Amino acid sequence: METTLCWIIVLILTSLLVSRQFLLKKRRQNGPPSPFSLPLIGHLHLVKEPMNRTLQALSAKYGDILQLQLGVRKVLVLTSPSAVEECFTKNDIIFANRPSTLSTKHFSYNNTTISIAPYGEHWRNLRRIAALEIFSPARIAMFANTRRRELDLLLGEFLRDSQLGGGSTTVDLKSKFIELSFNVLSMTIAGKRYYGENVADAEEARRVRFIMREMLEHSGNTNLGDLLPFLQWVDFQGLEKRFSNLMGKLDRFLQDLVNEQREIVLKEKESAGSHERLEKTMIGHLLSLQEHEPEYYTDELIKGIILVLLVAGTDTMSISMEWAMALLLNHPESIKKIRSEIEANVPKDRLLDEQDLPKLTYLQNVITETLRLYPPVPFLIPHEASEDCIVGGYDISRGTMLLVNLWAIHRDPRLWKDPTKFKPERHETRKEDGFMLPFGAGRRKCPGGGIATRFLGLTLGAMIQSFEWERVDEELVDMTEGTGFSIPKVKALEAVCKPREATMEYCLI
Repeated sequence: METTLCWIIVLILTSLLVSRQFLLKKRRQNGPPSPFSLPLIGHLHLVKEPMNRTLQALSAKYGDILQLQLGVRKVLVLTSPSAVEECFTKNDIIFANRPSTLSTKHFSYNNTTISIAPYGEHWRNLRRIAALEIFSPARIAMFANTRRRELDLLLGEFLRDSQLGGGSTTVDLKSKFIELSFNVLSMTIAGKRYYGENVADAEEARRVRFIMREMLEHSGNTNLGDLLPFLQWVDFQGLEKRFSNLMGKLDRFLQDLVNEQREIVLKEKESAGSHERLEKTMIGHLLSLQEHEPEYYTDELIKGIILVLLVAGTDTMSISMEWAMALLLNHPESIKKIRSEIEANVPKDRLLDEQDLPKLTYLQNVITETLRLYPPVPFLIPHEASEDCIVGGYDISRGTMLLVNLWAIHRDPRLWKDPTKFKPERHETRKEDGFMLPFGAGRRKCPGGGIATRFLGLTLGAMIQSFEWERVDEELVDMTEGTGFSIPKVKALEAVCKPREATMEYCLI
């Protein structure tokens, strides 16, 4: 009797094992196309920089829906617009999570910032804060004067340097765009300008910028410890220590900003009971929310919000400005078109402002074309499937990382005519079957995309309205792309600027 029971149990277990192997095999047969993989490392041997071009080549060979095995992690690589739409509509909740990595653990306060936090109540609260307290029309309008003031200061600097240079000057636009972006954000966040007033403040900002740049590079690189977890046991590559040190330095900078604002608020309350300063800066506003809900609006939550704004905002704005000006310098006819459009829609006695931008359609097309060719991030920030699902008819298993190769989609010849050429006119009629998502889609779409493009248009328009811009020599601007989380230019952009006749009337000095 016992022997019979044992045999029955063995038969049941065997049939279950066979069924499981059959189902796994069936699932693999219905999985996306995949190259031949090696034991343990999977397809890691195929991963080379620049990743956007490498994955574009793999997708061209194996299909627009491609699955890779990078160590222990499955990665779904998409260059199919229909599959991308399916992920961010039908499967939007399933792909609303982010993969947890060593870099997100250290660089996002243990995966709690708005860009990295898992989909759930905490993330929804952060999204609500962003929508109501940071990116609402009222809050954006509140800081319009700050953006305009920083731009005026930059244009005034160009004008003074041109006069000292005998009528023209060569400008390092890469550094100027970084300084402008950082100043706009730091003034908005903390009411503090780092570049242009105090040498010590400028040096501190440069140190912070170097830290943020290294953080972004590590975030965009393939860290083997994330893909082969056993390497983390010995801190392979020394990344754990490195990341901890970087974040420690940045956290001290952010905490100092919070403490400075808190002291200002307390002093004003003691002297006059005024809340004016409290509402003039973003930190001040968040501190006012902290007074009512201290258990939720902790210093760490506030620092997490500031961190995302500074790191993401400075990079996306400055890099997009640099690519846009590089494209325009290589296509001077587009500069003439923008200037003609401004002259037809903006009074000659003043500098354009944000209210003029909707009328400047060609300028908007230039920005759109820049974001097509050089999206702020070549891949959307990775997503992760929270459960099994189907994408493009293929079975995708829970825990699979989703990578959308935005750079490849924006340059797909099946979607765009002359895809690698700069043609702002292509966006006038919308006849092309193009597909663009420079700031993502679905629940995790970047909430700051609108204000970023607005400021990009304001900056480019004001520079072209006020100055003549030329290349430093007859050679075209070098458009070689760098690598990492974003797509920086390898060679910093320089240009010659000369004030136009009307510039003096804007009183930029």
